[in-house]
Amino acid sequence: MHQDARGTRAFMEWLRSAACVDEDPELFFPVGTAGPALRDVSAAKRVCARCPVTDQCLSFALGSGQASGVWGGTGEEERDRLLRTTRNDVRRRSAL
Repeated sequence: MHQDARGTRAFMEWLRSAACVDEDPELFFPVGTAGPALRDVSAAKRVCARCPVTDQCLSFALGSGQASGVWGGTGEEERDRLLRTTRNDVRRRSAL
């Protein structure tokens, strides 16, 4: 087995503990931005609220550029804001 494959598998072990593991994936990837989609996002975030691995999930989403869906208790716009803030912080630190 290639070392990278083992490393990736070990890195993703947190998924086994995720509260969403037995949930319908469509709940976390709603289509649209209004009505039923907003209800799905809220329901997905409630699942995340009881999840023991939200930090790992969010880190994975931010690090791998997951642009859609609910990850680590955050929606698309929230992760976009986090990424922008992080990029701006890095720019400010490198300018010093």
